[in-house]
Amino acid sequence: MSGDRIELRGLRVLGVCGALPEERDRPQPLEVDLDVEADLAAAGRSDDLADTVDYGALAAAAVRVATEERFTLLERLATRIAEEVGADGRVTSVTVVVRKLRPPVAVDLGTAGVRVTWPGPERPASRPETTRRRAFLGLGSNLGDRQARLREAVAGLPDVVAVSPVYESEPVGGPPGQPLYLNAVVELSTGLDPRALLEVAQGLEEAASRRRTEPDGPRTLDVDVLLVGDLQVCEPDLVVPHPRMYERRFVLAPLADIAAHLVPAGWEERARGAVRLVGTM
Repeated sequence: MSGDRIELRGLRVLGVCGALPEERDRPQPLEVDLDVEADLAAAGRSDDLADTVDYGALAAAAVRVATEERFTLLERLATRIAEEVGADGRVTSVTVVVRKLRPPVAVDLGTAGVRVTWPGPERPASRPETTRRRAFLGLGSNLGDRQARLREAVAGLPDVVAVSPVYESEPVGGPPGQPLYLNAVVELSTGLDPRALLEVAQGLEEAASRRRTEPDGPRTLDVDVLLVGDLQVCEPDLVVPHPRMYERRFVLAPLADIAAHLVPAGWEERARGAVRLVGTM
């Protein structure tokens, strides 16, 4: 390693990052510092931008991650920025500091932050990249505080990219007389496979005290794995793409809001069940 370093200090962005439900609803001010190690000798001799790592591109990568992706933990946000910056083959090491400028804690605290170094001492510099796929999960609740259940589920999901508006829908199937549902669809950019996503979904349902007393019965929380990239799974307890998603208006309406190209033409006429847009999370 050359010991050369590019330093960026005090990059201010607005990003969604937090474990509290209220932090999932709105961007908050963040500050990012970068220390990027690369061989700068050629640029020192030539005075040519092509011979160095453009610090404007580094800053843009950090802003892109912080503003376009959603996170629960600062640790994950800092790691994602480091991964994006480290994708430039000329970069040998990246240290990222991310601070919340107004952390939501019950004491007088100016900032809260984390420092992440890539590649860390336990990680080889040339490790294989995890294949990340666009995955979509459907959320539903018709018992208790439905809106809170959906917010808690989103807060518990990893690598959230987008969350649809919330729709109120009539139950499709199941016993008569059920309360109306609230439904939404969440997009992830994830390295998890369908089986791992199913385990995450079931963990969220268990945390919400879901009880399976009858098929399609009322529930505090329902989390369905809809799509995971172009993967196909057909197992007794898991089918991907979800076998009934294209029949259900409460899935297709929110999915169309965040990924219209994945919704078949003419779905409005064919899908079952009435829905009503009620707002956002």
